[in-house]
Amino acid sequence: MNIRKFLIGICLSGLLAVPGVRAQQQSFVPPFDFPITFSGNFGEIRANHFHGGLDFKTGGVSGKPVRALADGYVSRIRVTHGSGYVLHVTYDNGYTTINRHLSAFVGEMARRVEDLQYEEESWEVDITPSPDEYPVRAGQVIALSGNTGYSFGPHLHLDLIEDATGESIDPLPFFRDDVRDHTAPRAQGIMLFPQRGEGVVNGSQKPQAFPLRPKKTVEAWGLVGIGIRAYDYMEGAANRYGVHTVVLEVDSQEVFRSVVDRFRAEENRYINSWTYGQYMKSFIDPGNRLRMLHAGNGRRGLVMIDEERLYRFTYTLSDALGNTSRVTFTVQGRRMPIAKVEHREKYTFRWDRVNILQEPGLCLVVPKGRLYEDAYLDYAARADSGDIALTYQLNKTSIPLHRPCGMSIGLRRHPVADTAKYYVAGINRRGKKYYVGGRYDGGQMTVRIRELGTYTVAIDTVPPVVTPVNPKAWGRTGRIVLKAKDRETGIRSYRGTIDGRYALFGKPNSISGNLVCELPHARIRRGGRHVLEMTVTDLCGNCTTELYHFTW
Repeated sequence: MNIRKFLIGICLSGLLAVPGVRAQQQSFVPPFDFPITFSGNFGEIRANHFHGGLDFKTGGVSGKPVRALADGYVSRIRVTHGSGYVLHVTYDNGYTTINRHLSAFVGEMARRVEDLQYEEESWEVDITPSPDEYPVRAGQVIALSGNTGYSFGPHLHLDLIEDATGESIDPLPFFRDDVRDHTAPRAQGIMLFPQRGEGVVNGSQKPQAFPLRPKKTVEAWGLVGIGIRAYDYMEGAANRYGVHTVVLEVDSQEVFRSVVDRFRAEENRYINSWTYGQYMKSFIDPGNRLRMLHAGNGRRGLVMIDEERLYRFTYTLSDALGNTSRVTFTVQGRRMPIAKVEHREKYTFRWDRVNILQEPGLCLVVPKGRLYEDAYLDYAARADSGDIALTYQLNKTSIPLHRPCGMSIGLRRHPVADTAKYYVAGINRRGKKYYVGGRYDGGQMTVRIRELGTYTVAIDTVPPVVTPVNPKAWGRTGRIVLKAKDRETGIRSYRGTIDGRYALFGKPNSISGNLVCELPHARIRRGGRHVLEMTVTDLCGNCTTELYHFTW
């Protein structure tokens, strides 16, 4: 018996050394001293990325004390336009949290950040303290919650990084005892994806959406993929969340499973392959290497419908706390003709090879591994009178690339001498141009693109516009607010001085985009009239400088 216990102990100690198993043994104190609810969960579908953490609600207000989750130390302090005030805390249990969208740091950290902002004359700063500079204990207040950076409302975004792997993992199981949730995920719709040249659904090879209980029989033949639109829900909140686990069975045999519990940073854009709008595919595109997806039928999760009978599909949906629901639907196998793929090879890009497209004025190289599946481009080029370059439609509907690829567009004419004013513009579905970037090089613009869409070359010679917001209140509120806008390419940089000395202006909330200076932190003499000078520069180097007078 003693030997048996000894062997079991060895096995358990080995399991606890595995990061995934260790995660289930750990727990944290909550970041707040009030009941926790969420506005977003780990792995939610976002544009071009997974939501990397938990969004804790803060009652619609900023300034709630944020607590350390365990014993550890502050390992990084940042201020960015994207995530606002950011605090990394490395804990003794092998995990690091990233607290984003804070309104303020506390104590010496706050003073150190402001000193560095003035030293570098930059709102955005990055500090890496040594482990002994800012030790923390579980429950200690380390910051205040906020609404800074790219944030649509007050909340705390909390990422959890596993130190051993550097991977983002789901924080929710660590707060299992502090969360009330007995509500299972719910499905809202199904989508079928007949594979081009290999399958057909109701006589079409296009993806088709269906309600959970379609009024008419769904008929299919050949190779077909399935997808589901579903969301999770929690008690005490009206929000909807991403689904942790999706299992698809066909005729009681599992063919696909997704488990949204961890991912590496380089896997983020695979979401473009796994999802189709708000639908989660239950099959894996050939170029998709997302580890959270698992196919169990040897066909990447695709289903072969080759018998004239009913096929029974069952989805099992679970959240991170184990609440589970099921939905079942049927597809009638019906023999139908499947059209062969007919497409010019020149405009057929293969996912597993290097692809090169050369047209008059255009060169595009898509290396191997950038596409998730074969792409059949509906290429077109048009010339509008007076355009600097042709407009190139690589594909009518943009096709995402996993990593950027190189493209060059030749200029047809040069209306301005300053080549810094030229930029590559993307054109969206509404025909509106947006800044992509690029640089001028010997009569052409070279650029890195992230999707196969529609592009041309444009010019920006118009400087930004700076507008004061309620300047009569500046002295009374101790807060200067300016609105800077650029109608062409967007704002690259800004710099403000008061009485000729650098003044700390920032963009506390990137949604509003306002430039703000808190006068108590402006390091100027109080009690008199002051001169503010603000210079704003856009992405093509056009500058605007404005002067304002105020009393404080």
